[in-house]
Amino acid sequence: MEKKYIIALDQGTTSSRTVIIDNKGEIIGMKQKEFTQIFPESGWVEHDPMEILKTQLDTFKEVINQSNIEVSQVAGIGITNQRETAVVWNRHTGKPVYNAIVWQDKRTAATCNKLKEDGFTEYIKTTTGLVIDSYFSATKVHWILNHVKGAQEEAEKGNLLFGTVDTWLLWNLTEGKIHATDYSNASRTMLYDIKNLKWDDKLLTELRIPKSMLPEVKPSSFIYGNYKYNGVELPIAGIAGDQQAALFGQACFAKGEAKNTYGTGCFMLLNTGEDLEYSDNGLLTTIAWGINDKIHYALEGSVFVAGSAIQWLRDGLKLIESASESEAYANKIEGENPVYVVPAFAGLGAPYWDMNARGAVFGLTRDTGKEHLIKATLDSLAYRVKDVLLVMQKDSKTQLTSLKVDGGASANNTLMQFQADLLNVVVERPEIIETTVMGAAYLAGISLGIWSLKDIENNRKLSSEFHSSISEEKRDRLYNKWLKAVERTKDWID
Repeated sequence: MEKKYIIALDQGTTSSRTVIIDNKGEIIGMKQKEFTQIFPESGWVEHDPMEILKTQLDTFKEVINQSNIEVSQVAGIGITNQRETAVVWNRHTGKPVYNAIVWQDKRTAATCNKLKEDGFTEYIKTTTGLVIDSYFSATKVHWILNHVKGAQEEAEKGNLLFGTVDTWLLWNLTEGKIHATDYSNASRTMLYDIKNLKWDDKLLTELRIPKSMLPEVKPSSFIYGNYKYNGVELPIAGIAGDQQAALFGQACFAKGEAKNTYGTGCFMLLNTGEDLEYSDNGLLTTIAWGINDKIHYALEGSVFVAGSAIQWLRDGLKLIESASESEAYANKIEGENPVYVVPAFAGLGAPYWDMNARGAVFGLTRDTGKEHLIKATLDSLAYRVKDVLLVMQKDSKTQLTSLKVDGGASANNTLMQFQADLLNVVVERPEIIETTVMGAAYLAGISLGIWSLKDIENNRKLSSEFHSSISEEKRDRLYNKWLKAVERTKDWID
C-alpha cells in the first residue's frame, strides 16, 4: 500500500493537535485538545507533562480513526512544539519530578538578574545567541533542581533527564529509547553553543546542570526513531520548534525572507542563511533548522502575548465568547480608537526585554465600551509586530517589502489590514495558515524522500494580500502614541 501521508504532532502552549497531511501538501484531518493551564503563583505558568502526553496521544488516535486511513499508509511523523518549556523526569520511571515550567513563566527572574550581575550577558549572547531572560529553559531546569527535594542529587547520579517538549514526546513515543532534540529547540535553552554546535560546559557548570541530563542534538530533518502504533512502526522523521517550523512551512528558505506567526505569542523570524548574525537591538540569534548537513540561522523577535491576549478577553474578562467574535466588535469602532492596551502580562519581549513590565490600559474615558477594549487588544498585536520589524530591518540592513503571516489570528482580516497599515508593507496570507504543522510535516517528508524544497515552494499558495491604506502622518501618530503607552508599563514590578 502506498505510503502517502505524514502526521504532524503540534504540541502548543494551550493545546495539543494532530494533523494528517497528504503527499500533495493538503491537510486531510485534524484533531485538537486544550489542556490545563496551571498558575500556582503570580507570574508562574506550569503544565502537567502527563496531560500534555495524553492529549497528544488522544488526538493522534482520534484523527486516525476519523480520517479512514490505514496506519500502514502513513510514511512517518513530524513533531513541532512550544519552545523553551522545560520538563525534568526520572529516566527509570518516566515520571516527571515537577510540572513543566512554561516559556511564559517569570519565577526565575532573580536568577537571570544574578547572571547579569556576574557578567554573563555578553558570553550568553555570543555563545547561545540569546539574551538573559527567564523565557529560556536554562534557569527553569536550575530552579527545578534547586526546589524539588533530592532533585540535584538524583540529577548528579544520572537518574534525571531534561528535555523541551519535543524531547519529552520523543522519549515517550520511542518507549524511552531515544533522548534527543533538534538544533532549533536546543538553540532555545540558553545552554547550547550555536556556533560550535555543542552543549556549553561553562553555562552548565554555572547553573549546576549535569550534562548527563541533556538530550543528544540532531538535525531537524532526521529519522530519530519509531513510534509503534497498532503494530506498525512509524518513523519520527522531523522535529522543529514551532516558530522555526512555521518559517520552514512558509517556504522562507532564502536569506532575507521573513514570517510572523500570530499564535499564543507573536514571533517574527528572518532567515539569515548560513550566516550567524547578532542583533544590536534586542533580537535573538537562533538556529532556524539543520538540514542536508547544513545549519541555517535566523534573527527572531519574540512577543510573549498575542493570541493569549484574545483568550484573556474571552476567559478573563468574558467580553467575548469566542476569539472569532473579536473582529466583529473591532469593526464597530468608527475612526481612530483612543484606547491602547499594552498586554505585557508576561513582561515585554523584543526589543524591550523588560521582565518587570506588566500589562496596562490607557486612554479610558466615560464613553469607553467593550468594543474599544477589544479593538485595542487586537491592535496591540500589530503594534508589537511593528516594534520587532523596525529593529529587524535595522539589524539585517534589509528593507522588507512583504511579510508572510500565519497562525490563528492571521485569519482576522481587520487585524491583517491594520497590520499592513502600520507596517506599510504587503502582508501575505497563505491558503493554509497552519504553517507550523506544515513545517513539521515537510521536515519529516524531506528525510523520508517525499518532498524536495522545490516541491514545498510549489505547494505554497496565497489566499490574500493586504496593502496599506493610511497616510504616513497617521501611521506615525498612531505608533508614537503606542510607544508612549509602552514606556509607562516598564519596570512596574519592583
